[in-house]
Amino acid sequence: MKKLLNDPARVVDEMVEGYVSAFPQYIRRLESSPRALVRRELPQGKVGVVIGGGSGHEPGFMGYVGQGFADGVAVGNIFASPSPDPIVAVTEAVHHGAGVLYIYGNYAGDGMNFDMSAELAAMSGIRTATVRITDDIASAPADQAEKRRGIAGFVLLFKVAGAASEMGYGLEELAQVCAKANDRTRTMGVALSPCTLPQTGKPAFELADDEMEIGLGIHGEPGMERGKLASADEVAERLMVSILSELELTRGDRVAVLVNGLGSTTMMELFIVFRKAAAILSELGVSVHRSYVGEYVTSMEMGGCSITVMKLDDELTKMIDHRADCPAFTQI
Repeated sequence: MKKLLNDPARVVDEMVEGYVSAFPQYIRRLESSPRALVRRELPQGKVGVVIGGGSGHEPGFMGYVGQGFADGVAVGNIFASPSPDPIVAVTEAVHHGAGVLYIYGNYAGDGMNFDMSAELAAMSGIRTATVRITDDIASAPADQAEKRRGIAGFVLLFKVAGAASEMGYGLEELAQVCAKANDRTRTMGVALSPCTLPQTGKPAFELADDEMEIGLGIHGEPGMERGKLASADEVAERLMVSILSELELTRGDRVAVLVNGLGSTTMMELFIVFRKAAAILSELGVSVHRSYVGEYVTSMEMGGCSITVMKLDDELTKMIDHRADCPAFTQI
């Protein structure tokens, strides 16, 4: 895989430099930590929302800092958790007396470093609460949902957190509504080709030209099953069957649907997948209240996609509909 790089050891720092230069109207970098980014104009008097995670998932996670989303983000190395330093720096910058919510994917490194940051923040008198996103059906069975990974459901959960914060939810209320949203969100993905890490120049895993893997993680973690490449409709149906088996949707329900590309899948393919997912929901009498199709949480240049479905109620609908304006997501 050919890549436009300078020094592979500096790809993250150079990416952050370019990102801040490209979107100065949205974001600024804190002088205390080069991997700590916050909104250009930080709102006062509300709970701060802090996200973070490894690089290589662009536009996640930097792209979701702005109005209606997060107030700040801590950036890690490729597929690696950010260290406590940028997390604490962002926490201190976005805190204005109402506390700070940490919301991030359920990975061991992220949990360890955000928990450590929460302890350090507490020593400075900053209250924090944590929501770990666990939308990936493939990563653990339903009776062990607390062990599941967070994947493209990040986007909808970040949106709920940002909207609820701007609506005036207190810290405990914010954590509760985000936990409810997490419980109502499921994602399943399929990989068609691997990604190549800049530091190694080698594929993260191997798939034959006629193979696909259901449930493979966004860092290349093993999936549920590997088989022959299927049609778009067959793949969409396979993913939706798993999602619907857990959400237990009934006629009249409303959902938000996100079809996410993993890095090298064309919009043409993503729309074809969405077409089938929407048809399946329509047959069940379930209405798609909001739909999002595109690259939201990638895995470098991995081929494939995922489908995320969030079961809405009146409260979550208001948050999904809430205005948003950040580099990776604008909704009027």
